[in-house]
Amino acid sequence: MRLFLNATSPFARLARVIALEKGLDVELVWCDPWANDPALLAVHPQGRIPVLVTADGHALSESLLIAQYLDAQVVEGDHAAPLLPARTMATTLARASVGYGLMEAAFNTMIARKHDAAADSTLMGQRRLAALQRDLAWLEQSLPAPLGDRCTLDQLVVAVAAEYVNFRLPGCITANQHPQLCQWLQGMARHPHLAATAFA
Repeated sequence: MRLFLNATSPFARLARVIALEKGLDVELVWCDPWANDPALLAVHPQGRIPVLVTADGHALSESLLIAQYLDAQVVEGDHAAPLLPARTMATTLARASVGYGLMEAAFNTMIARKHDAAADSTLMGQRRLAALQRDLAWLEQSLPAPLGDRCTLDQLVVAVAAEYVNFRLPGCITANQHPQLCQWLQGMARHPHLAATAFA
C-alpha cells in the first residue's frame, strides 16, 4: 500500500497514525497537493491528501474512509484490536465526528487566512471560528477515554485535531478554558505513534 501525504496536513497525519496503529506496511509518498503534484493527480482526481492506494490498486481519499479500510485489514497480535469496536460504535463515532469537525474548522481557518487577511471577518470565517469554539467546549465535557493499552478511533481523531489547533492556531486551547482537554492531550502525546508523527 502507498499513502500520499505531507507533513502538515492533519488529515494525512491521521491516516498515517492509523496505519501505524494497525501495524500495516505502508509506503509513504510525500507530495505537495497545492502544487498539483503529478504523482498525486495520477492516482486520484481530487488532488487532495491523504490518498491511500491499496495493494490491489484502489485509490481511497478522505481520512475517515481510509481509517475504515485500514481498520478492517486482517492483522494479528497487538494490532488486532479494532479502532472502532462494535459494542461502542455509536459513542466512538459521535466523539470522532466532533474531533473531525474541529480538524476541518481549524484547517479551513488556516487556509482562508493564508489567502485573505480579512477571512475571519467574513460570514464563513465567523461560522468556522464559532464551530471551532463549540467543538472545543463540547470536547472539554465529553473527552474520549485516557490513553490505555488500546486506542480507539475517537482518541486518535481528537488528539490529531487538537494538536493541529495548537500547531496552527496557538492560544485557542488554554489550560484556563480547557483544563480537561489539556490534561488529556498531555497523556495522549505519550502515545508512540502520535509522538512519531508530531507536527513540526
